[in-house]
Amino acid sequence: MSAIVQVDWSQCPLVEVDPEIQSGAPVLAGTRLPVSAIVDNAEYGLSVAEISEQFEVSETQVEAILAYAKGHRVADTVR
Repeated sequence: MSAIVQVDWSQCPLVEVDPEIQSGAPVLAGTRLPVSAIVDNAEYGLSVAEISEQFEVSETQVEAILAYAKGHRVADTVR
């Protein structure tokens, strides 16, 4: 069995979930930017500055999302 790593965004004040925004995917509050885009790009190797520039959000926001994601990972078992 392999595991997919997911993040529990429910307690992050920078993230909102609204079924009318991005089909209910967790997004950076006040935007339509899925937080998964920030995390995925960081895991791909982009720097905080590159992510900030690409998505037009502050470096502080990117750093906070990445720090939260690192500390709130939940492994789900895939069958």
